[in-house]
Amino acid sequence: MVQFRPGSNVPTISTDESARLLERYGPLAQAVRELIDATIRTQTDDTTAREVTAQLRELTERLQADTLSDSPGMRYVVDGRPLAWGNAVIGLRNPIAPPLVIEHGENGHCWTDFHLGAAYEGPPSLVHGGVSALVLDHLLGEAASDGLTKALYTGTITVKYLRGTPLGPLHAEASIYRKEGFKTYARGHISDASGVTVEADGVFIMPSWARDAVE
Repeated sequence: MVQFRPGSNVPTISTDESARLLERYGPLAQAVRELIDATIRTQTDDTTAREVTAQLRELTERLQADTLSDSPGMRYVVDGRPLAWGNAVIGLRNPIAPPLVIEHGENGHCWTDFHLGAAYEGPPSLVHGGVSALVLDHLLGEAASDGLTKALYTGTITVKYLRGTPLGPLHAEASIYRKEGFKTYARGHISDASGVTVEADGVFIMPSWARDAVE
């Protein structure tokens, strides 16, 4: 069962309905991801840049004709898990998200294989340190919260950078190593083909509004 703040109204939808919505909006988000990458790396001429800018503004106006009044948040639950489509790490409808597809095993262990391109660069050819922290914060949170089904939020997170993380294909994993009252402790790392590049250790805390349900 997914834990939500009291008063939240998050409907459950079928897997078929989820697939239908993803088929509608997923390709749009992916096209914008590709646009972001192309925008960063293009060397087009002035005329083409102006023409494309005008076209993009027209397309944006078309999409803005019917939008949500707030952020997407967790708008649906499917098979007992929330669909965080607006999430900056896993959001399938968020073009800023890579997005990560996270697999879950036993005892709070989770992992993902993903790709970070030009949009996530910090030092030349390397992933921005803040992006690495973002990925690990989310992945540790996934481990601690059993795939976002439990209300556990980051209390503290410590990130240790062992070396630069190269842009391109990467692997990350996390697991729970201790529970203490309303706190869950998790650790994880990001690695490339040569080994671990970043490690993280975090404490995730259940908010007061969720504690009554487990006491």
